[in-house]
Amino acid sequence: MKIGFIGLGNMGAPMAANLARAGHDVSGFDTAGIHVDGVTSVSVVADASRGMDAVITMLPDGGVLEKVYAEILPLGEPGALFLDCSTVDIVSARSAHERAAEGGLLSVDAPVSGGIGGATAGTLTFMVGGSSEAFEKATPLLDIMGKRIVHCGDGGAGQAAKICNNMLLGISMIGTCEAFALGEKLGLDAGRLFEVMSTSSGSCWSVNTYCPVPGVGPESPADNGYLPGFAAELMLKDLRLSQSAAEQVDANTPMGHHATRLYKQFVDNGGLGRDFSAMLPVMAETKREQTDD
Repeated sequence: MKIGFIGLGNMGAPMAANLARAGHDVSGFDTAGIHVDGVTSVSVVADASRGMDAVITMLPDGGVLEKVYAEILPLGEPGALFLDCSTVDIVSARSAHERAAEGGLLSVDAPVSGGIGGATAGTLTFMVGGSSEAFEKATPLLDIMGKRIVHCGDGGAGQAAKICNNMLLGISMIGTCEAFALGEKLGLDAGRLFEVMSTSSGSCWSVNTYCPVPGVGPESPADNGYLPGFAAELMLKDLRLSQSAAEQVDANTPMGHHATRLYKQFVDNGGLGRDFSAMLPVMAETKREQTDD
C-alpha cells in the first residue's frame, strides 16, 4: 500500500519504520524534519496525503488534528483510509470522522497503549473506533504495528476507551506508589512487598509490569533513573482528557479528579520530562495530609 504518515515523533517514527519494513511504500512528514530509515521524507504535508491508500496521523492534540485534517482530507482519494493514532478529546475525534465521511473517506480513531518500547517492537495495543468497513481495511496495518487490536465501537469509541484506560492507569500508579512508600516507612523490604502484592489482591499492571521501585520486578523506567517510557506530562494530558469527557457526560470520577490534581502538582514541581512512575519518590518524601475524618 501507499501510506502517508504524518507525525514522526517518539511514537510515530518507529510505527512508520515497521510499516516500511513490512514492505509498504511509506512517505513521512513531520514539522521537525525527522528522517526515518526506510521512509521517504516529504517536505509538505500534502505530499503525505495526496494519492495515498492510507494516511496515518500521530499528533499531539485535538486542535492540531483538526487543523491537519482540514488540510489533508480534501486531498484524499475516495475510499482511502484515514487512520488517526493520536490521543485526543472525543469531540475532536468525532469531528474528524464526520469530516472524513463528508469526503467519501474511510476513517478510524485508533489511539495506542504500549509506549515507545511497544511502538518499536510492534507490540502496541490499539483501541479502535469506526465503521466495520474502515476497521477491516485498517486491521492489516494495525497488525504490523501492534499485537492486540480491539474494535471498541463507532467513531470516537477508541478515544473513549483510551481515556478510561489511562485514567485507571494514573489512579493505579498513584496507589502503587503510595503502597511502596508506606511499606518503606514501615520498615518493609520492597522486594518482599512486591512478592506479596504481585501475587495477591494488590496485583495490577503498575505493580507487576511497571513497578516504580528501582531493582524490583521486571525492568522498568525506575531502573533507568525514571527516564520516561510514558512521560508524566502525557499522563497529565490523558487525565485532563478524562475529566473533560466526564464533565461532558456528567460522570462522577472523584479518583480521576484527584489523580489529575496530583499529576499536575508533580509536573509543575520537577516532574516534567520524567516517567509517570517517578511519583514514587514524591510520595516517599511527602508527609501525611491532614484530613477531616
